[in-house]
Amino acid sequence: MKKAVILYSGGLDSTTCMAIARDQGFVPYALSFAYGQRHTIELEKARDYAPLIGAIEHMVIDIDLRKMGGSALTADIDVPKNGLAEGEIPITYVPARNTIFLSFALGWAEVLGASDIYIGVNALDYSGYPDCRPEFIQAFEQMANLATKAGVEGCPYHIHAPLLNLTKAQIIQQGLALGVDYHLTHSCYDPTPEGLSCGLCDSCRLRLQGFAAAGQEDPIPYAS
Repeated sequence: MKKAVILYSGGLDSTTCMAIARDQGFVPYALSFAYGQRHTIELEKARDYAPLIGAIEHMVIDIDLRKMGGSALTADIDVPKNGLAEGEIPITYVPARNTIFLSFALGWAEVLGASDIYIGVNALDYSGYPDCRPEFIQAFEQMANLATKAGVEGCPYHIHAPLLNLTKAQIIQQGLALGVDYHLTHSCYDPTPEGLSCGLCDSCRLRLQGFAAAGQEDPIPYAS
């Protein structure tokens, strides 16, 4: 079984992505980030759940993106609760987040001798983030093979985005088929102090719509 680094937030998509990697024969090395996000409860879920779904190791890296701000997730900016505005990149976009995360994943993969990195980005049911598009994934993979010792010595990297062209409902259905327990995941951008999902932010809305479309009940509690 080959090693793979999995970008893992403890959320619905990254948890499903980890399950897919394992089902495809990879030994998952989970990588999470404490980046100053307001929804730090996702890290608690990640720590709890990573070993349960087969992560051989789980690394949490500290990066304080609050020093830069620019996002409702890393600055004192209200998280929108009025639904998705089509054609706009929302204020919950964290500047260059996936580029930063994938760069760390690439470094760890090279140290581990792993050629495969998984990321749970989605280009259908998503919030319009530019770093969730197939063009970005393709470009990063090309860069990875130009910028690393392994890449230039003929051991190419592959950036896997297995959820890229799936609806949220299809992601949930695939996860359930692989035995994912979504009760131990967290998606909310603005949870209550008790850790309840708000039910109104973009991420909660997409999650709830996905479960409804999949004909399933979301197993986590909501404040609203």
